[in-house]
Amino acid sequence: MKEGFNIIEELNIPADFQSLVDVENLVDRVCHTVGVQEDAYGNVLIAVTEAVNNAISHGSQQDKSLNVAVYVADATESFCFSVKDEGQGFDYHNLPDPTAPENILKENGRGIFLMKNLSDEVEYNEQGNQVSLYFVK
Repeated sequence: MKEGFNIIEELNIPADFQSLVDVENLVDRVCHTVGVQEDAYGNVLIAVTEAVNNAISHGSQQDKSLNVAVYVADATESFCFSVKDEGQGFDYHNLPDPTAPENILKENGRGIFLMKNLSDEVEYNEQGNQVSLYFVK
């Protein structure tokens, strides 16, 4: 997470899809607190839940004994949701393009594409097991 952001919320959940309701509640609360415009709320909700879905499914391999941490940080002009799993991480530099003809009919592989297109900035830690999604207020 970038400098100048102060953590205002933290949520630790088991790597279980049933925990997504807690994430959705967190997004609701934070968007209300930081004053997210109603038309931008959907982008935040989809991007954050997709990041948590990826952490549960790919990072933690749906191992309910592992945790996923969600941090929310605020700054003057933007805010950030950061999602970290206990997995090994991945090489985020070499991802297939989900809009390429050979990938267009695949059932998965669009999560990161969505996160990049719905948030203002996406940043990974070096290991690839934490993603930070930035949104302008």
